[in-house]
Amino acid sequence: MGDVLAGFHAAWEFESDSVLIRYERGIRTPKLFQALGERRVPLEAIEGVTLTPGRRGTVVLRVQPRAGADPLIEAAAGQLKESGDPYRLVLPAERKTLAEYYADELTALLTGSGRTERYLVAPPEAPLHFKAYDGKASFDGKAVSFRWSWTGASSAKWKAGDQSFPVAGLGGVEWRSPEMFEGYLRLLPRDADTVAGTTAATAPAAPPVPQADQDPAAVVFGLGYGPVHESLPFAAAVLAAVRERGASTPVPVPAPRRDPADIAERIRHLGELHQQGLVTDEEFTSKKAELLAEL
Repeated sequence: MGDVLAGFHAAWEFESDSVLIRYERGIRTPKLFQALGERRVPLEAIEGVTLTPGRRGTVVLRVQPRAGADPLIEAAAGQLKESGDPYRLVLPAERKTLAEYYADELTALLTGSGRTERYLVAPPEAPLHFKAYDGKASFDGKAVSFRWSWTGASSAKWKAGDQSFPVAGLGGVEWRSPEMFEGYLRLLPRDADTVAGTTAATAPAAPPVPQADQDPAAVVFGLGYGPVHESLPFAAAVLAAVRERGASTPVPVPAPRRDPADIAERIRHLGELHQQGLVTDEEFTSKKAELLAEL
């Protein structure tokens, strides 16, 4: 097709085998888009195209990536806000007819569906780093390093010391958005049955997963620490490196039920954030119910 369709914050260039998305660097452009710069999405990575009405006289053209095609979307696990979805192109309503044309043309070229066996969209390139609340996370393409902050790290992390995790020993990444209460990035070990000399029957039972602020394999986020545009591309790059080495990605082990006193303390802290206007009424009610459900 070779044509370019420009919308708010991004422009899509339609090529014979891919869609090249270039994100603007304007002050109003979401920071995640600016961090991504541009992304080439092969047509084999797309399984659908939609065009829907948007807000305030706009229409939204969106491509639906196949499951497993994009490490960024896989790491996000459905936590991105609609405005931060890198696969949405928002256009003025008067360009609806043109958008319909491109949607139809693109749909006619699609042939793939279902989960992909490998990532088809390139991950962000290493080296990457970001500042979390309790330390600094770095990734050089071969290993992830956590260097603890003396102002934010727990005594458990200080006792464990700074950490380095070779990609070969990892099985996946768990990212919880910093825009949610208690955000974090946790590195998941490879499955016990993949370790040399063990089998699923003989491997020891996995220990309980500690809270992120007590886990040396995790860094926690806070206000201004581990923002989406820094921590999510980081998580995606690590996830892609893990998958490239053929390590399986285990399902995260549910955290054990918390001590009621810990729940009460967290609800008290949440209430303080609410009173300060840092958490909305809806966020306060939702998170309080989530904490109470853990009792």
